[in-house]
Amino acid sequence: MKESELIIMRKKIEQLGGLMQGVLQELNNLRDLSVGTLETVKRLPGYKKAITKLTKELKEKQEDVE
Repeated sequence: MKESELIIMRKKIEQLGGLMQGVLQELNNLRDLSVGTLETVKRLPGYKKAITKLTKELKEKQEDVE
């Protein structure tokens, strides 16, 4: 390979590395947001009742599939 091609490849790899760092940062931000949202929802009135209802419905759907 020519040296110029190697230089171009190196620049592209560095760009991809930078993009991946950005993607990882966004994933971390989304994780933090989802954890915060879940903790907020847990504090809402009726949370336990809603979870119990959803669990019951899920079990019924699984039984119907079987």
